[in-house]
Amino acid sequence: MGNKCCSHRQDTEPPRVYPAIKNGDPLLKPSLGSIDSRYTPDPHRGRTATGADIIRPRATPSRPNVGMGQPRPRIVVALYNYNAREHTDVSFVKGDRMEIIDDTESDWWRVVHLGTRQEGLIPWNFVAPEKSVESEDWFFDGVSRKEADKLLLAEENPRGTFLVRPSEHNPRGYSLSVKDWEESRGYHVKHYKIKPLDHGGFYIATNQTFMSLPALVMAYTKNALGLCHVLAKPCPKPKPQMWDISPELRDKYEIPRSEIQLIRKLGQGNFGEVHYGKWRNEIEVAVKTLKPGTMSTEAFLEEAAIMKKFRHMNLVALYAVCTKEEPVYIVTEYMSKGSLLDFLRHGEGRDLKLDDLVYIAAQIASGMKYLELQLLIHRDLAARNVLIGEKNVAKICDFGLARIIEDNEYCPKQGTRFPIKWTAPEAIQYCKFSIKSDVWSFGILLMELFTYGQVPYPGMHTQEVIKNVERGYRMPKPVSHHLPEDIYIIMLGCWDANPQKRPTFEFLFHYFDAYNVTSELPYREVFD
Repeated sequence: MGNKCCSHRQDTEPPRVYPAIKNGDPLLKPSLGSIDSRYTPDPHRGRTATGADIIRPRATPSRPNVGMGQPRPRIVVALYNYNAREHTDVSFVKGDRMEIIDDTESDWWRVVHLGTRQEGLIPWNFVAPEKSVESEDWFFDGVSRKEADKLLLAEENPRGTFLVRPSEHNPRGYSLSVKDWEESRGYHVKHYKIKPLDHGGFYIATNQTFMSLPALVMAYTKNALGLCHVLAKPCPKPKPQMWDISPELRDKYEIPRSEIQLIRKLGQGNFGEVHYGKWRNEIEVAVKTLKPGTMSTEAFLEEAAIMKKFRHMNLVALYAVCTKEEPVYIVTEYMSKGSLLDFLRHGEGRDLKLDDLVYIAAQIASGMKYLELQLLIHRDLAARNVLIGEKNVAKICDFGLARIIEDNEYCPKQGTRFPIKWTAPEAIQYCKFSIKSDVWSFGILLMELFTYGQVPYPGMHTQEVIKNVERGYRMPKPVSHHLPEDIYIIMLGCWDANPQKRPTFEFLFHYFDAYNVTSELPYREVFD
């Protein structure tokens, strides 16, 4: 086992005062409320009170009834294509209808396909109740304004591409996001408030009211009616996250090594190699092979059981492990653009603009906010341990591993490979790891991010860093990169000598998620 002096518990003291969050205080976001009576809302697709980004295993074994005295919906419609991976699951294509037989499992439902009459399991988040708002192509649940911008601004989307999402500020309202173009600004996204009427229905402009969301959308596809552009086509929906590589592996994580094919080496670190591979020559995976003796197999299996339960869109999903022989395999989802560090130094990340960097910072803070809520400490948060996928999706990897690594890198009193430059002073001096020491590391990661992969404390060796930081030295604002002053102030807050005065990851997520965005436009601002 690795260091035992470290705790999973977090500090709970409030953060110090930092630059104000733009456009109001989004720390408390309302959940999705009631919608038009035509629809049957799905209670498990609504957003949580602390943000749309959190995905948690559902606490109750079955879905609650929808509405007082109403039977829950039994017919669902496919939102995406799905190819069965075992003999126990069912293939379907978008638009197929299925009847639910058993929905007591959190991730896989048993259904009868109404076309083929085949019975089996399906991933629950690939379907939606028939005739529900979630079943519409243009409806995007759990998507923030910043995420809507990224989806709509994809090059393949023409002007007028749109989506509707739950409002971040009105529990019963929605937001319409539309891709637009102006000569002075180029392509950008405009957001309109869709407000609910007291007795049902919705409106953007008070002189145009509609009985339902589809009626509203239909009207604006025929005539702009004062919007920036007529609604041309729904934004393409990315497939949702699958947390299990197959339904057979939903309750276990040890698989035969023969099912994994290593195709090419992606990189190498202190503890082993990372490969691109496939499961059963079909499903893309990443495989981390650990050097013999890196950790206790028993300790790793205990940690893997914990890691597999953590589910969040900004954490790399653990699919399976192979531990029956060495080297141990850790099988995870594949992220096509590799580590954030390499992405910034040598990949497309070299061309990222400020908004893109802020988007990545918000995603990392979102994943860490989830770990903060779960009372889990990462202990090695750095750009090298963040992976980048398509559309610059960022996910934290290796959470939990640092605690059980049997190596001097995680024993500061015994070796020299400890990641000093990323580690909080109290962790270096007293081995006091906490969520607040992760916040310190996040501040270092921010410096890596906004300097496009520059090594922290440039020109200093580790002993210099330790001495200077103890004396109160902090990295100055870089002169060679455009770093906004308010973001640098956030970094300094992360590096407060008093751990209790460092911000929470919840604050950091909301800060970056709301950074540099304009308010949703009331209809009259465009109409006039």
